[in-house]
Amino acid sequence: MIVLETTRLYLRNWRETDRDLFREINRDPKVMEFFPFRRSREDADALMDKVTSMIADTGLGFYAMADKATDEAMGFCGLSPAGLSEILPDDAIEIGWRLATRFWGNGYVTEAARALCHYGFDNKGLHEIYSFAVEANTRSIAVMQRIGMSAVENGAFDHPRVPDTHPGLRRHVLYRKAAKTAP
Repeated sequence: MIVLETTRLYLRNWRETDRDLFREINRDPKVMEFFPFRRSREDADALMDKVTSMIADTGLGFYAMADKATDEAMGFCGLSPAGLSEILPDDAIEIGWRLATRFWGNGYVTEAARALCHYGFDNKGLHEIYSFAVEANTRSIAVMQRIGMSAVENGAFDHPRVPDTHPGLRRHVLYRKAAKTAP
């Protein structure tokens, strides 16, 4: 199932042939630098199965981001329920991404995220989309800014699911993009 197509990318549901890439991006220390843990093979498989089912059931989730020329999965980019009712509205949708390091620096995430914002507003009827990251995650924050998101004033928060054993990863910045309203 292809959800979106951009100039260079397919955003689609995950396939069994993508499993090794999914495992890779969830255990790579550089990719997971701003997360408190790396996923084991079993945990990555369980997460991929959950994401695949979510996309099939709801049309939302962290879609496989694949090279259009080869259909090789490179990472993910998607729209998903934020699940942070302590911080955001219960129905808040976040945009997020993860990309294998060998594909960094080519603008793939920005390309996919821009397309997903349009898709979320135009096809899914979203009124706003959120994104958040550890304060030191300048790469992700730069993507948020490139796709037209703005920092939420006084929006920084301590992520409730980051354990106390990782205090440097608790503080997150919050960005938001609103749907354009008709003049």
